[in-house]
Amino acid sequence: MDIIFTIVIVFLLLNIALGLIRLWRGPTVADRLLTTQLFGTTGMAILLILAGYLNDLTLLNVAITFNVLAILLVIGLVQVWRNKKGDTP
Repeated sequence: MDIIFTIVIVFLLLNIALGLIRLWRGPTVADRLLTTQLFGTTGMAILLILAGYLNDLTLLNVAITFNVLAILLVIGLVQVWRNKKGDTP
């Protein structure tokens, strides 16, 4: 069972690495916004897997907090992007 947790976490870390490449090369702002949401979701998934593996409920609270912060970050970035383009919110 340990090897399955390790494989899943390595896969999720590779997902974040590919997201960093998209963040760096992304041709549009929308690509970068989606990548920030990917980081939040993937980070939450890693914490949930670690919480299950370590049987630690504190990591569940941290995962929920990261998810809320990722959502707020994306909302803030969208508002900045819309204001920069001249759209009214």
